[in-house]
Amino acid sequence: MASGQERILRRRIRSIDATKKITRAMELIAASRIVRAQARVRAARPYSDKVTAVIANLASAGGEADHPLLREPAEVAKVAYVVVAADRGLCGGYNNNVLRATERAIAADAAEGRDYELVLSGRKALGYFRFRDYRIAAGFEGFSDQPSYADAQQIAAAATDLFENGCQRVMLAYTQFHSMGNQSVAIVPFMPLDTGELSDGDPGPDGGAAAGGPAGGYEFEPEPAVILERLLPRYAEARLYSAVLEASASEHAARQRAMKAATDNAEDLKTNLTRVMNRARQDAITTEIMEIVGGAEALSQTAGGEVDLLSDTIEARTANLFRARE
Repeated sequence: MASGQERILRRRIRSIDATKKITRAMELIAASRIVRAQARVRAARPYSDKVTAVIANLASAGGEADHPLLREPAEVAKVAYVVVAADRGLCGGYNNNVLRATERAIAADAAEGRDYELVLSGRKALGYFRFRDYRIAAGFEGFSDQPSYADAQQIAAAATDLFENGCQRVMLAYTQFHSMGNQSVAIVPFMPLDTGELSDGDPGPDGGAAAGGPAGGYEFEPEPAVILERLLPRYAEARLYSAVLEASASEHAARQRAMKAATDNAEDLKTNLTRVMNRARQDAITTEIMEIVGGAEALSQTAGGEVDLLSDTIEARTANLFRARE
């Protein structure tokens, strides 16, 4: 029985060791991808800042375009949610956090009598909301690891279509990347665009008025209203692209932490099982030694009795023989 338990423990230890190698490799892969994801976030930021700066200058130049993305609704009857999640799991609570936050927001809107539509990015989001019979207007998948600007354009186009055809507000649900150890779920307004955010933004040294500095002079051709109308969709795409890049970096950071925790847990479990196996092996060895010693003692006792009986028989027969001769 002990040897059978030892074989079972050996198989479990080998299985855990193989799993630990996989989680360690996934941890290293995620760590390397975080660096690239952070670089992409930094590379995309100048474009977003420049678009924001140009739109701010257009607005200050009198470009008050009557664009749907700038219209504040008088009443909100339906809200669209753009949910950015991952295509894969094994990243801790990254997916569940953003999905459940969206679910709570939908429930809060339903309590106020508002309807909803969903635009989903990521296989996990699609599976989650399909399984629960939510109404899905559009779904995208296959690019959460390395999203491109074209992917963001597709999602933004679906969200814009909903906004222009029945939804008075579009909310963006994603995971903001603050640092390697700090990410947070955010559900922020996406459409209509916040004009206060445009006017309060800091365009930077080359984009117009920096904080506390004089505004640069621009001459726009064609009219600012025409340019603003063409740039507002690009601004929405840039915002969404920045969000999916941050979500991608957050996914890799969450997966790196989850795989590190899995690797550490596998090492602890392997250590504990090794101790149990050694204890079982020692118990088996001790049992075998005791069986051998007990058998030897029993054998020696049995052999000693036979020798004594044989000696008595020999002595009796010898005495009888001497008597017969006398």
